[in-house]
Amino acid sequence: MLKVSSSLWFEKDVQQAVEFYVATIPNSSMGRMTVLPAETPSGPPGSVKIIDFKLADQHFTAMEAGPFEAFNHAFSISVQCETQEEIDRIWNAFLTNGGVEEHCGWLKDRWGLSWQIVPRALIEMVADPDRERAKRVTETMLGMVKLDIAKLEAAFRG
Repeated sequence: MLKVSSSLWFEKDVQQAVEFYVATIPNSSMGRMTVLPAETPSGPPGSVKIIDFKLADQHFTAMEAGPFEAFNHAFSISVQCETQEEIDRIWNAFLTNGGVEEHCGWLKDRWGLSWQIVPRALIEMVADPDRERAKRVTETMLGMVKLDIAKLEAAFRG
């Protein structure tokens, strides 16, 4: 069976990162960890680790293979939350673990990976056929760091 998975390249600490992710995001699990037994461009045998894992039932592969590539905003993981409590819990977990706040519901974790912690309702609000309502929500979101569902809904209602 064909399988598609996003692959994440970590300089170091891949196991710590994956353990944190699966502990923070509901319905997540860590799968197999493989240590490559041969010399690679990243180093001697044993220097490359590959971990399969799921975040909310989405498959990922993480590789620890040295400092050749860095994360950037071109790739992020979007976590769509149902409640403000869920947003707050996940957001605070990342910050407590060395993450850095950015704008519009974005943050970077301590490994440099970008995350979007957003209310699921936001997706519907910005896609609303009433473009004035969608504009108000968008403008409100653009002024936020961590997203606030009540404020976004108030902007949507006008």
